[in-house]
Amino acid sequence: MALKRMDNVGIVVADLGGAIDFFLELGLELEGRATIEGEWAGRVTGLGDQHVEIAMMRTPDGHSRLELSRFLRPEVIADHRKAPVNALGYLRVMFAVDDLDETLTRLFKRGAELAGEVVDYEGVYRLCYIRGPEGLLIGLAQELR
Repeated sequence: MALKRMDNVGIVVADLGGAIDFFLELGLELEGRATIEGEWAGRVTGLGDQHVEIAMMRTPDGHSRLELSRFLRPEVIADHRKAPVNALGYLRVMFAVDDLDETLTRLFKRGAELAGEVVDYEGVYRLCYIRGPEGLLIGLAQELR
């Protein structure tokens, strides 16, 4: 049996509404919101008795999803949002955009900050990393050709 696709990337946040608003501004679409709890959910995650609010965000092309989760129970026990770019583990989500400058202008109004600077990679891409809601590291790329 072959791998079919990557279904989604999950990000845990403290402010679900703020994260939804930020990713809507970026251009993702809210596919749906739900509350997940119960014995079956705890068996999947290994967390036991859990209660989580989630929002599924979809890219405009319909191929990728971002699952935003806010844990009500159990409490969050670790915070990796301030980890540097060279930290081990999951790093960032990268999005392709049509106009990097226009996207940054909109996201700066929502509190985003550049992690470094906007760079031109060999005339092929303009790239940057930003810190989005709650310090989440997000990559943005504009193809130049």
